[in-house]
Amino acid sequence: MATEQQTGTGGGDDEQPLGLTVASGAVAAAVVVPLLWLVKTALDVGFAEAVSLVTRPTTVEVFLNSAVLVTLVTAACIGLGVPLAYLTVRTDLPFRRFWTVVVSLPLVIPSYIGAFAFVSAFGPRGAFQRLLAPLGVESLPEIYGLPGAVLVLTLYTYPYVFITTRAALKSMDTTLIDAARTLNHSRWEAFKRVTIPQIRPAVAAGSLLTALYVLSDFGTPAIMRFDAFTRVIYVEFGTFGRDTATLLSLQLIAVTLLILTLESKIRGDERTTTGGRSGSPMPLGRWKYPALGFAALVATVALVVPLGILFTWLAQGVAATSGSLAFQPEYAFNSVLVAAATAGAATLAGLPVAYLAARHPSRLSSVFERATYVGYAVPGVVLGLALVFFGSSYATPIYQTLYLLVFAYVIRFLPQAIGSLRASFLRVDPALPEAARTLGETPSGAFRHVTLPLVAPGLFGGAALVFLTTMKELPATLLLRPSGFSTLVTHIWTAYEQGYFGQAVVPAFILLFVSGLSMLVIITQEGYDVK
Repeated sequence: MATEQQTGTGGGDDEQPLGLTVASGAVAAAVVVPLLWLVKTALDVGFAEAVSLVTRPTTVEVFLNSAVLVTLVTAACIGLGVPLAYLTVRTDLPFRRFWTVVVSLPLVIPSYIGAFAFVSAFGPRGAFQRLLAPLGVESLPEIYGLPGAVLVLTLYTYPYVFITTRAALKSMDTTLIDAARTLNHSRWEAFKRVTIPQIRPAVAAGSLLTALYVLSDFGTPAIMRFDAFTRVIYVEFGTFGRDTATLLSLQLIAVTLLILTLESKIRGDERTTTGGRSGSPMPLGRWKYPALGFAALVATVALVVPLGILFTWLAQGVAATSGSLAFQPEYAFNSVLVAAATAGAATLAGLPVAYLAARHPSRLSSVFERATYVGYAVPGVVLGLALVFFGSSYATPIYQTLYLLVFAYVIRFLPQAIGSLRASFLRVDPALPEAARTLGETPSGAFRHVTLPLVAPGLFGGAALVFLTTMKELPATLLLRPSGFSTLVTHIWTAYEQGYFGQAVVPAFILLFVSGLSMLVIITQEGYDVK
């Protein structure tokens, strides 16, 4: 392992960080090894049978369904996110700060809660059908299947495109647009020739985040009864179709890695111009009220509809149901318990990886860091399935215990802690711990007394993000929770499966509150400007 003097980073320990390297390698191995079990299980199937399972019509249909779903949702998110970003940055849209916050808020709502609410609102004998029944409306268009899945996932993932595009627009030099206008280009021509090329990388980045989310989402396809990868994997596993579930999981991982590779290439080709002045907002003129209507419509459908349904359940459903599905405070306690344990474990596991990557950069440290991101890229249902196979075969003492559940969460969300820690370590001047060393501190003492206090904000910020995202994780929780252990998300899912929608309202509101805190953390940590 290279020392800092050899790598040219400067500062840090004089000796080779053997212990740090071993610790980082152990963390990376712990993340990757359970997923390798999927490969071993697939190899046990046999080549001929594997080809038969992968090429059968139902498997091909699942692949095509997922591809269509990802394509339609991504296109729809671009259609919503880009215009909204442009309106809130480049125009004189009234109350721009208010609309910036409002159209970002759908990211707070977990998509499965949105799907839950939309089925209750627009499904057979739903709230809107009952409301329209006196007018002679006996049924509404079918909400289940592809249309419902596209609608819900679009409403709760378009903020990825909105936020990334808005950031690009705010940093863009508007003198380029002015120059295009002096060449007699219309506003639309200037937008096509200047603005679109400048924001294309940001739009692509947001779109790829959307595609990854859609590909990995389990709750929405399941609630909407749409056979995407995640739903079919979960169903096959529940009906003892282990071979099919394993092969579909490997297909899903392959598609996910393909999307990540595409994201990496697009990110490497970014070419933007910044540093110029920001011009005055473009007057909307007669388009001001249609633009307001567009923003209000999106906010109403994405926020008012689900919140209205939740409040309806709160007023009517909860008081009318009781028994085994009644909400218990221990569900919230259990969620907080495993989320806090995960946040602590992920932070501890992430420290050596982040420190090695920041202070001793090398090919090996880069490999270790990138390996920890594998779990984040793998959908929760696939990770849960891999750990079920791995735990039942090689880790039976912790199988169906909270230890394995927390381990799954750590694998899933470890990169959130590492990313925050690594950025914090890079901001610490290496001369400071070196000064402590010259005053007699040991390397570990300099780290505890100098480096650690300086990176504390990043440490707690990363831990908070891990905590908040763990609270919302659905498929891994369903697959790995111990018998009799219920959390907020498992209670919501049980209420949905049994048709007692009212029983989901309290845990849903708690999750929305926690998700709101996650947005607050993002704003605090990243300085998200809403001006």
